[in-house]
Amino acid sequence: MTVIGFHNSHEQVHPTDLLRAVQHAEQVGFTAAMCSDHLEPWNERQGQSGFAWSWLGAALATTGLPFGAVNAPGQRYHPVIVAQAIATLGAMFPGRFWVALGSGEAMNEHVTGHVWPRKELRDARLRECVDIIRALLAGEEVSHDGLVTVDRARIWTLPEQQPALIAPAVSARTATRHAEWADGLVTINQPHDVLREVIAAYRDAGGQGTLTIQVHVSYDPDAERAVAIAHDQWRSNVFPPPLCWDLDTTRAFDQASQHVRPEDMGTSVRISSDLGQHAAWLAEYVDLGFDQVYLHHVGQEQLPFLDAFGEHVLPQLDVTAPAPAVAIDPPGPPQPRRPAQAPEPAVLD
Repeated sequence: MTVIGFHNSHEQVHPTDLLRAVQHAEQVGFTAAMCSDHLEPWNERQGQSGFAWSWLGAALATTGLPFGAVNAPGQRYHPVIVAQAIATLGAMFPGRFWVALGSGEAMNEHVTGHVWPRKELRDARLRECVDIIRALLAGEEVSHDGLVTVDRARIWTLPEQQPALIAPAVSARTATRHAEWADGLVTINQPHDVLREVIAAYRDAGGQGTLTIQVHVSYDPDAERAVAIAHDQWRSNVFPPPLCWDLDTTRAFDQASQHVRPEDMGTSVRISSDLGQHAAWLAEYVDLGFDQVYLHHVGQEQLPFLDAFGEHVLPQLDVTAPAPAVAIDPPGPPQPRRPAQAPEPAVLD
């Protein structure tokens, strides 16, 4: 049995329309949802950048779905603020929220005016942020001096159980590095041999928890229009790292993608007018071992996609609801809702 979820792209759809879409996704049979967290869209044609955390509160309150979000703590977001946001959603909606913590992209982070660090520094900063967030979610008072600074921070409103902190990885090397701290792995659609390497690297390094994949799809009953939708909306997203990490504005992505052809889109988007083909592709990801598959229709009109997949694709798959999204083995003491007395400060080196 596999969770089939709906990915909500804040870069492409107004948050009001996106809220209607995720409510509709639940009605037609999707069993989970996740969303992006961007300050800028990937290209001018996408044209949106709703604030994910505001939207998540509304989405969790108006559906029964569990939700995940992809976040980059350390520059645009201080990890203490991320921890507070996670804790509040976890307290209000127990077992229904998880977050994937990554090292980010320059296009979202450069706005602070700080230098965009080298990749190894971004990875080290992320590891510090994970430890800080874990300790805060455990109810500890945290001080830390390193690539990020924390002075006697404490989160007072805590969930009964820590939400799961998931590792995003598109390469085996990143999956190996994150295995020590993550409650699960999330990646994106890539060639099957690459996905097998990513999964094996994560598991071989001791990685626990669920395996999740976000699959970019483009569907329209007209085959040529399905290709045109993918090319119009997603041609700025065909670039591998480090280019996609380091381009720093929407304009830069538009310039870089000027020569991407419609026929090039199939390498990063599953494009077809055949709903049976889409179902077969999704079954392949299940066979690879993924517990959760989140579908991102790269067009801006979401309802026709949801209706078509809800009626014709989901019934071909053994769809189930996910288990509660909680940490596997959170460090520190049990987390009371409101500690009776101040805990001893936790100094993270």
